[in-house]
Amino acid sequence: MIFDCHTHLFLPGQTDGPFLAAVKRSWGEHMDILATPEMHEENIRSFDGAIVLAFDAPATGIQVPNQVVAEYVAKHRGRLFGFASIDPNRPAAARLLEEAIKEYGLRGLKLGPIYQNFYPGEQRHYDLYAKADELGLPIMWHQGTSFVPEGYLDASRPAALDPIARAFPSLKMVIAHMGHPWVDECIAVVRKNANMYMDLSALGSRPWQFYNALVSAMEYGVTHKILFGSDYPFFSTQQTIDTFRNINHLVEGTKMPHIPEEIIEDIIHRNTPEILGLTASN
Repeated sequence: MIFDCHTHLFLPGQTDGPFLAAVKRSWGEHMDILATPEMHEENIRSFDGAIVLAFDAPATGIQVPNQVVAEYVAKHRGRLFGFASIDPNRPAAARLLEEAIKEYGLRGLKLGPIYQNFYPGEQRHYDLYAKADELGLPIMWHQGTSFVPEGYLDASRPAALDPIARAFPSLKMVIAHMGHPWVDECIAVVRKNANMYMDLSALGSRPWQFYNALVSAMEYGVTHKILFGSDYPFFSTQQTIDTFRNINHLVEGTKMPHIPEEIIEDIIHRNTPEILGLTASN
């Protein structure tokens, strides 16, 4: 199995404003993050499936509706799994999540404090986490940095999730991008909490950071808690696989540690739907 745990749809108008402007400042004016259902389907065609993320982040100009994601993944049942997104700052966010899940059949929750401008540890948001726990929904967190200047960087440390993991020990949570640049902090949080995982999406563009993240994960014994993801459309699924399989090229001819091929292939072929309970009926 090759399953991409971290992909997006971005249709025209869904990323206008601060987010798109920041993308072009960081990546160049040529950068195009358009990702239609047809483009997404072509990216994932050769693989076994993917998680597709909605994103409700008006603070930074991202609005990928739950309904749009749900309509797309419904055409690929058992292969694509949609994650809802609710801005935790919205009144009655927990009720909105339950309505989205029951109406659209989505299978998880996407949150990103640096995009939605909220502090994970504030008690007013715990009703949302409790609702995800009650509904058996894994949460995918963007708990790391971003290029969007309007975002709350001080809300984005991986360690901020530790109290939530302790409050909801059965709640499955994934820290995207291994919490970059706080990779070791992410590893520490994931290691101590049984139902926390991390994905390696987007790290391929920073090969030295990516290599060191993998070495740290090996030293802490948590490579089994790394999920494979690409962050499509920023990176294709195949591009991420190729970058990962070539990671040891950085240290060829040196005494630096090598990432064993079996670890690389175990991560690429990880059964994420089973780990996150996506194939179980709610």
